[in-house]
Amino acid sequence: MAETAPMTNDLDALDLARVLHPNTNLAALHGGRPLVLARGKGVHVWDNHGKQYIEAMAGLWCTSLGYGDDELARTAYEQIKKLSFSHLFTGKSHEPAILLADKLVRMAPFAASRVFFGNSGSDANDTQIKLVWYYNNATGKPKKKKIIARLKSYHGTTLAAAGLTGLPSFHKLFDVPLPPFLHTDAPYYYRGAEVGESEEDYATRLARNLEQLIEREGPDTVAAFIAEPLMGVGGVLLPPRGYFPKIQAVLEKHDVLLIDDEVITGFGRTGELWGAQAFGMRPQTLTAAKALSSAYLPISAVVIPEFLYAPMIEASGEIGLFGHGFTYSGHPVAAAVALRVLGIYEERKLYEHVRNIAPQFQAALAALAAHPLVGDTRGIGLLGACELVQNKTTKAAFDAKLAVAAKCMLLCQEHGLIVRAIGDAIALCPPFIVTPAEVDEIFAKLRRGLDDTLAWAQRERLL
Repeated sequence: MAETAPMTNDLDALDLARVLHPNTNLAALHGGRPLVLARGKGVHVWDNHGKQYIEAMAGLWCTSLGYGDDELARTAYEQIKKLSFSHLFTGKSHEPAILLADKLVRMAPFAASRVFFGNSGSDANDTQIKLVWYYNNATGKPKKKKIIARLKSYHGTTLAAAGLTGLPSFHKLFDVPLPPFLHTDAPYYYRGAEVGESEEDYATRLARNLEQLIEREGPDTVAAFIAEPLMGVGGVLLPPRGYFPKIQAVLEKHDVLLIDDEVITGFGRTGELWGAQAFGMRPQTLTAAKALSSAYLPISAVVIPEFLYAPMIEASGEIGLFGHGFTYSGHPVAAAVALRVLGIYEERKLYEHVRNIAPQFQAALAALAAHPLVGDTRGIGLLGACELVQNKTTKAAFDAKLAVAAKCMLLCQEHGLIVRAIGDAIALCPPFIVTPAEVDEIFAKLRRGLDDTLAWAQRERLL
């Protein structure tokens, strides 16, 4: 028999009693309280106690147009009235999905031809795996199934996508990764480079290590390499100079596909339309989500070339079905909103705005390197992070159990700033609509949070 819900109007207490939070330290949560958000407008949100915050993480790297955009509300409302649901199974279709697919194909950074729709970046990367496997089976390469990802990468949390993800906290107690998923080095120059090693030399070494892994496993067994243009959840790690061209040469030599995970970087976040264009990637397929709809409704997309699609036609005819898809694939309301979002980016010149405001954002981020707790700053466009260290000279990190960055995140929250703690790093990713004054406000509040963290660390004798 189900337990009766607590009789309370206290949303904080009811949340702790009823909600199983994703990607959360549950022990820490139950030692404190959740942040229950009640409303949002522009770059600001308010909690259920009326406190205002500036949202410097765009939710989860995703609310690129900020909160409460009236035009998107009208788009969703009109589509619900017109056609609230239709699916894409058994040859059925509808206008929003058709037009959105066409738009994405024309926007892609490679010669694309088709789009498969899902509901999240995780399920989109699951789809990437299944399409590569299906393709290799259909073209007579049944052994070519292994997928290489990178340590510290993040590609989602479904059973397969969690295996691609290269972060131990997403593996422990879940029995992942499964056998077909392998990992190579993270491009983490601040921590991974040898003394005196240039970025180019570091990139050369990582490419060599990747090639050795492929040759060890057998090139006829390795199907694809999946990479974010920059690693978001891994700590906002930018690739060193020359990295992707060197990696690409290895992949091409061994007939390994490059899957571009643009879930965080797509649609202008780096200052380029795609992160691939910012870092010299030449992918064969692409995953998009998050800013695709500015997170107003769940939707994701897998964009593929014709050579990957063509063998599926005959194969599905022989089997009787292309047996993959979701009830909500290409949901008409989500697709209509996403199509309008892509239009708004262009009409309001938000790609240009990101490029124009990025120098101010990156200069303020770089200035944090002078703070006693900050060992490294890194970023591009409207995205960045500062890494907290115990010793700036030696780069000594804090004991992970101390959760220093998590403490800093909470102290920033007290100042009305939402950032994200990722390991030892504090990440920033504001909505595209952020103004110069709001950029100044973000960094002023972050500096206060860092100062409070420093004072706490000194009181606790952590330095």
